[in-house]
Amino acid sequence: MKVSDILTEKIIAINLSANDKNEAINKMIDLAAGSGNILDLEAVRSCVFEREKLVSTGVGKGFAIPHGKSDDIKDIVAAFAIMKDPVDFDSIDGEKVTYIFLLVGKDSMLNMHIKLLSRISRLMNKDEFREKLLTAKSTEEVLKMFKEEEQSYLDI
Repeated sequence: MKVSDILTEKIIAINLSANDKNEAINKMIDLAAGSGNILDLEAVRSCVFEREKLVSTGVGKGFAIPHGKSDDIKDIVAAFAIMKDPVDFDSIDGEKVTYIFLLVGKDSMLNMHIKLLSRISRLMNKDEFREKLLTAKSTEEVLKMFKEEEQSYLDI
C-alpha cells in the first residue's frame, strides 16, 4: 500500500494553525474524521495521545508522525498537514514541527501499520520533498506531490 493510497484531499490541510502540540494533534484527529473511517472519535483520540505519552512522535527535521492502533476504525486512518506556523512538539532534535502526518491502524494490521510508518518517514526525511511541500497552494497539489514522490521509489 502506498502512502498516497491512504490520503485524500479531505484529510489534507495547508496552513493549519495550532498553539501547541496537543492542539495540533487534536486538530489532526478532527481532520482525519473526514475520512469516514473512524467509528469512535474519542477512542481514536485516546489511543494517539496514549502513544504520544510514551515518547514524542516529533521525529526531527520539522516533522511529526503521531500515530496509534485502534479497532475503533473501519480502515486505516490518516491525515496530513502543513502548519501555518511551526509548533513545539518536544521533537528529538529540539526543532519545531511544520509537517504532521497522523496515522491510525487497526490492532490486527500491525505489519501494514509499520510499513506505512516506515514509508511516511522515508518520504518526509527527504529535504527536497519537504521544501517542495511548502510551495503547495492547495490540498490537491499536496496529494499530487505525494503521488509523484512515491513514483520515484521503485520498491513501493
